[in-house]
Amino acid sequence: MDAAPAFPYHLPMPQSNPDCIRAPLSALQWLVEAGADEAVGDEPVNRFNHASVRSGPELLEAGASPLPLRPSAARPKNLPAQPVTPAASDGDQIGRAMEIAAACGTLAELKAALEAFEGCPLKKHATRTVFADGVPDRRILFIGEAPGREEDIAGLPFVGRAGKLLDRMLASIGLDRKSNVYITNILNWRPPSNRDPTPEEAAVCLPFLRRHIELAAPRIIVLLGAIASRHVMGRSEGIMRLRGSWLEYFVCGRMVPVMPTLHPAYLLRRPLEKRLAWRDLQAISVKIQALALLEQSAESG
Repeated sequence: MDAAPAFPYHLPMPQSNPDCIRAPLSALQWLVEAGADEAVGDEPVNRFNHASVRSGPELLEAGASPLPLRPSAARPKNLPAQPVTPAASDGDQIGRAMEIAAACGTLAELKAALEAFEGCPLKKHATRTVFADGVPDRRILFIGEAPGREEDIAGLPFVGRAGKLLDRMLASIGLDRKSNVYITNILNWRPPSNRDPTPEEAAVCLPFLRRHIELAAPRIIVLLGAIASRHVMGRSEGIMRLRGSWLEYFVCGRMVPVMPTLHPAYLLRRPLEKRLAWRDLQAISVKIQALALLEQSAESG
């Protein structure tokens, strides 16, 4: 007698999990894994439909009143379009500074806008607005920190002891603010007692500085001191770590070389550090020669 064929242990059940119910089962499994493993009602409730929100005894305790709908439960059909860049409010001085600076098309307009701007508290204690000095179209830009007492009186940057030292530093590499250098500051008003500016004070002035750089369109930028390096480049390192190394600043569609160096006021306090400043000046001179900026000045003059 022939042996009967082996009976399979598992019978094929192709319809035990048809495709039509696999998705709901997967969704249910996901809910269980997420911790939603307890039913709160016999029927699902559409919370976005007011008519389906029930308040019967099956959902509320006896004697309890229905909970009021939150105002956000209803979805308004027509929401007003939100502006992408809303206008600055009366209290938003940084926004106002950005709007005013962006509307200036020339350096003369930017200077007039700064003199009329009342959004920076430093201006209340300052004598004059210190805008800039030098020749902007020579494309060599030096940026300092803030005006001091002499600058506040004269209305020009770097006219005190630190300014005289800066003039000697410039002359050592063939530069002169009267012929081929343009100088400005992070702040346009003197902080009381020559203290460091607060972040809020600097933030109000930065839109004007950025527009100032755009309108001057420099080919090289020199940052004098830690505060100038911090606010122009956004770097938190100390000036001793930043100085002597070339950075880059994007302006007018190009990357402009930037050299952080020591502030002249610091060199007056620490004369031994002048050797480091001299190294930076030599590197700046080499870069200016490579860009042929002094040759362009001679041709235009």
